Formats: sequence, C-alpha cells, structure tokens
Amino acid sequence: MKNFKWSTIYLTFVFLLLYIPIFYLIFYSFNAGGNMNEFTGFTWEHYAEVFADTRLITIVLNTLLVAFLSALIATLIGTFGAMGIYYTKRRQARNALLSFNNILMVSPDVIIGASFLIFFTFLGLGLGFGSVLLSHIAFSIPIVVLMVLPKLQEMNDSMSMAARDLGANTFQVISKIVLPSITPGILAGFFMAFTYSLDDFAVTFFVTGNGFTTLSVEIYSRARQGVSLEINALSALMFVFSLILVAGYYFIQQHSQTKKQKNRHKRHLEAVEIK
Repeated sequence: MKNFKWSTIYLTFVFLLLYIPIFYLIFYSFNAGGNMNEFTGFTWEHYAEVFADTRLITIVLNTLLVAFLSALIATLIGTFGAMGIYYTKRRQARNALLSFNNILMVSPDVIIGASFLIFFTFLGLGLGFGSVLLSHIAFSIPIVVLMVLPKLQEMNDSMSMAARDLGANTFQVISKIVLPSITPGILAGFFMAFTYSLDDFAVTFFVTGNGFTTLSVEIYSRARQGVSLEINALSALMFVFSLILVAGYYFIQQHSQTKKQKNRHKRHLEAVEIK
C-alpha cells in the first residue's frame, strides 16, 4: 500500500479518456458495415477508398505542404525573433515584445481567422494557398519563440563572450555557439508548428478559397453530410502519421542528448589529461 499513488490512477483515467475515442474511431474504420452502430466484419475497403479518392489525396498533400512550409518559415523567423527578444537589453522593451508575441497565443482562433480575412480582403489578396500559408506562418511564429526562448535562457553566455574576445564576429558566434546550443528548442518549435498547422481548422476556414482547402476543413465538410467510415480510415492514417512524428522527434532528442553527453565526457577527459 505504501507504493500506491492516486496520481497513477488519475493519469490512467486521463489517458483512457483521451485515447478511447480515438481507438473507437480506428476500430470502426475496419468495419465492413457502413456505419458505427454495429461491427459486422473486418475489411480494408475504407482504406482503399481513401487511396482511390484523388481529391482527398491532393488535399492531404496540400495540407502537408502548407504545414511543412509554414513550420519551416515560422521556425526561421521565430528563432531569430526569440534571439532578438533575448538580447534586448531593456527589460521593459523585452517584456513588451513578449506580450506582442503572445497575443496570437491567447487570442481565440475565430478572432484570428476573421482578422486575417479582413486583412487579406483589405489588401486585395485572393484567398487560397497563399493566404492559408501566410496565416499559418503568422500563428506559428509565437509557438517557435516560446520553444526557443527557454533554451536561450539555459545557454551559457560566457561562451559567446569568450568567442568575441578571441575575435569571432557576430555570424560566427551565432552559427558556431548560439544555434548549436538552442537546436533542441528549434526542433521542438518546428515540430510544434508543423502539428499545429496540420490540425488547424478555425483560422484556415476563414482564409481558404479558390478551390484550395486543407484536411481539417475537408473533414468538417464531409462530416456535415453524414458519417462516412472513409473519414475514420483517413483519421486513423493521420493518427499513425502523428505517432511517427512524435517517435521521430523523440529519437532526435535522444540522439542530441547522447551527443551532448559524449562531448561533455570528452571535454572532461581532455581536462583530466591536461592536469
């Protein structure tokens, strides 16, 4: 009884509450029947329908393209934005920049989507791939900043100062010291921005048009027409894809930590040999 912890029960309950609906959806994606009322037999038919639906495949590819490009561009902007905030000397200015950065994080998605729609309409920009991409970049930047800033705060600034004393210029300090130190935060920001873009609905719903759509909007449109087990199959495939992303990020993190430990151990041995 000493090892019994209520926290274990609580966490088990939370995970069951989160995953049971997902596994329920995946279970019925193999149902030979046309509904989710009764499981009548096992079939791969609904998965075959997904791959046979060229429109759906195109939408999936468009969604992945938008997610990748927006995450990549947002990571570049957000990383240097986080560095700009971190190296701002005045505390009030730094806090103001952080507040502006967090506006998109705390604002409702509906408000953000409507604001982007008004903005693009005012500029006379057509709604489609470009408007969706720009919107996803905009709301992904604050995520990257929040992922990178803690790594900047953990970084040893004395290394940068020593490099400058030895004659290194700004580009060398950033490329050789700062960026390698905050790489885990950059990767975390990229993966967070990528997944956030993949499942965004509210903002995309406002700024999509001209025949261009993303997976979340398409699923919403099809779900309104009635329950289709093709949606279950597609959702199951996207869930597996998300698991692969999480596993990939985990192994990248583990490799990064192992490399750091080896380098730390190597420096320790070199220091011992010098002594």
